[in-house]
Amino acid sequence: MDAQAIESTITTGIPGCQLELMIEGNKLKLRVISVEFEGLNRVKRQQKIYGLLDHLIKSGEIHALTMVTLTPEEAVL
Repeated sequence: MDAQAIESTITTGIPGCQLELMIEGNKLKLRVISVEFEGLNRVKRQQKIYGLLDHLIKSGEIHALTMVTLTPEEAVL
């Protein structure tokens, strides 16, 4: 799995976000902080990420995805 490609995909799809990612084999863990999450519930936030990575999930390159999605205000707490 190409960490730079994943990072580019997410930062292009959610400009200005802060991203931390960890890859273990075909398992991906993400922490994404963005103002775009303001007003969205947890499911809608995750749907944004799944939408960006859908091609990698369908291909099997990503087998498991764990994520934390926060607004900048939530990240400070």
